[in-house]
Amino acid sequence: MGSMPVRVAVLDDWQGLAREAADWAALECRAEVVFFSAPFASEDGADSGEATAELALGLIIAAARSLPAGDAAIRAGGFQAGVPAGFQLAGKTLGIIGLGRLGARLARYAVALDMKILAWSQNLTDEAAAAAGAIRVGKYELLAAADVVSLHLVLSARTRGIIGAAELAAMKPGALLVNTARGPLVDEAALVAALSTGRIRAALDVYDSEPLPQGHPLRACPHVVLSPHLGYGTMETFRAFYRQGIENVLAFLDGVPVRRLDPIA
Repeated sequence: MGSMPVRVAVLDDWQGLAREAADWAALECRAEVVFFSAPFASEDGADSGEATAELALGLIIAAARSLPAGDAAIRAGGFQAGVPAGFQLAGKTLGIIGLGRLGARLARYAVALDMKILAWSQNLTDEAAAAAGAIRVGKYELLAAADVVSLHLVLSARTRGIIGAAELAAMKPGALLVNTARGPLVDEAALVAALSTGRIRAALDVYDSEPLPQGHPLRACPHVVLSPHLGYGTMETFRAFYRQGIENVLAFLDGVPVRRLDPIA
């Protein structure tokens, strides 16, 4: 390292939780630690684990039971008047697009709610679907049958815009689209148009541009529940993330790096 000072940049996201999520003393004794809370201009951050699947379930329940409208009604001095009647999840069909680790976890939650589960992705097999308690079907078959469609795909060239105007039109009237994965999986303009007609509903945690710009049509769009990319954002996630980050940097400074991406021969 020579005499050059060591500087460590800590990406603190929007919630400003990094300092309280870990003990930085050992690292601050050896390096200048700078916390950055402004987001990057482009996408893709850390793995989200169980927290994202739990948020997907929360958004499903919130939208199905009109919880944001109910909360707003009470805060405005009212009660049930004007709050739409919701629907129960038991007996309904959940369509999961992307039955990987997070999609399979959501499937387990849905089994506990007595929902029927359909699944589709480009490489999904009958065996993998069955192991998660789901039935593998075609994409348009899933969209036509599901009361709730939840997206759990990695964003890539072949998944960008995988839900477009044709897919939204294939969804059954009144169905709910949930996206806790990546905003660009969905054609945002087509989604705004579909929501504006009231034909479908949505619950979103991710967007094409984050933070969601002021004046964005989704902010005023009816029939949608919005959350500010909270999928990964639990204290358990932050504590593990920053604790391991400190361990990684200290090990690097000691010349014995840990959690190497390249295996040591």
